[in-house]
Amino acid sequence: MADDFQPLLSSAVADQSPDVEHEGSKAELNLRRPFCVPRNNLHGNTQEQITAEASAMNSRIQYYSKLTTTHKKLVPPHHVIPTEEEIYVYSPLGSALQFESSIDGLGKNPSIVTIFSIWNTMMGTSILSLPWGLKEAGFTFGIILIVLMSMLMLYCCYRVVKSRQTVDHVHNISEESPVLSTNGSHQVICPNPPEVHEKNSTDMSFIISNDTALHEFQQWWSKTNAVPFYLIFLLLPLLCFKSASFFARFNNLGTISVVYLIILVTLKAAQQGFHMEFHWFESANNFVAEFRLSFPHLTGVLALAFFIHNCVITLLKNNQHQENNVRDLSIAYLLVGSTYLYVALMTFAAFPSPELSKDCIEPNFLDNLPSNDITAFISRVFLLFQMTTVFPLLGYLIRAQLFGQFFGKVYPSFAHVFILNIVIVCSGILVARFYPNIGGIIRCLGATCGLAFVFVYPSLIHMISLHRKGQLSWPSLIFHSFLIVLGAVNLIAQFLI
Repeated sequence: MADDFQPLLSSAVADQSPDVEHEGSKAELNLRRPFCVPRNNLHGNTQEQITAEASAMNSRIQYYSKLTTTHKKLVPPHHVIPTEEEIYVYSPLGSALQFESSIDGLGKNPSIVTIFSIWNTMMGTSILSLPWGLKEAGFTFGIILIVLMSMLMLYCCYRVVKSRQTVDHVHNISEESPVLSTNGSHQVICPNPPEVHEKNSTDMSFIISNDTALHEFQQWWSKTNAVPFYLIFLLLPLLCFKSASFFARFNNLGTISVVYLIILVTLKAAQQGFHMEFHWFESANNFVAEFRLSFPHLTGVLALAFFIHNCVITLLKNNQHQENNVRDLSIAYLLVGSTYLYVALMTFAAFPSPELSKDCIEPNFLDNLPSNDITAFISRVFLLFQMTTVFPLLGYLIRAQLFGQFFGKVYPSFAHVFILNIVIVCSGILVARFYPNIGGIIRCLGATCGLAFVFVYPSLIHMISLHRKGQLSWPSLIFHSFLIVLGAVNLIAQFLI
């Protein structure tokens, strides 16, 4: 048994330095781990040779790996399998090299990196619709819903993680402006007045404007009739790339867009000041009620805004301290919820009423800023860059899943990929052309995905796991069944209200 603690690698050049005693003491600490090899001897210029003991151990591990039986007596003992820090690659030439991931700690992120990775992944275009959603629910009720939905989505995400173990300015209305707006240097517009709010901003501008130059500008830069077709020449070539790694490198730059958006909201709120009146159940004086029956519009948006349940396990598996996963996830949700709440409150409160009705807040609140606003233009450029990097990644995922299933490869041929990309781009153009309503798209998509990935799957998996263990109680059954019903009601309400 004394031979078990002998080094398994012997140097071709004798080394009698004091480090040998130090490494010997380390070998004593790694009791019952025969593959504990001194690291310092593996990365120098000295060529390491495989000893007979190491060769025998290698053969023993290969023997264990070839056993297909599930009998516990034939499972490799714990002391035979080396730990992650003790894994080496033995080349046929007799050298031993350690994995770089074990040396440098690659693939293991500290908690702060994990938290902001979740924050960056969760933040998206939903933030643009939150002021509109707050208006739809009412100021007071909207705040309550944002807090409650963040807690509910966090709990369902927690169940997903645990499932791995089971399987001041005075404004005047401008009467000469072609679109209702405020005067002054800090202008806010109302593209869709409440009385004709069903019309989109492009149609409304044509109705109330007689400016020839403005007509020409809107004709060439219409959000529904022109710009979507311009994007074909930008997005279609990007979708044809064989690998999406190029765009993945720029994906984290989307954080810059969100940070700038927060700065923009803060700047506009400081310029406009707060305009608030509280009317609890009925809208009056161009202010909306604090409680409105159209609140499901906000819950649908929030279901997508807090949605990360389909990739949270992937994000957390690289956390350096796995025991802190729940804590880091909770902190990330707190940061995201605080960001959403800040943007929604500041934009809603600073909207200049009663000069303009709060109902003028658009599903994309950037539409309330005129096109000649430089700060809004910069924000749109950032969002365009963010979407330009995200859209090819989403297209690559669709291609990988679809072609991988039918053809066994991600890139069967250029013709296959080109036809699929045309279908993807045309789908986006059709939506932009005939239903350019970001608020409606986000809330319906959020409610649909939320029903499956947030409410149904985590709750069912948790209840089935408890049932198999004989630990399913009536309170747990009622609560998780209520979550499923809540998700279904949220989806149905999007089409009824």
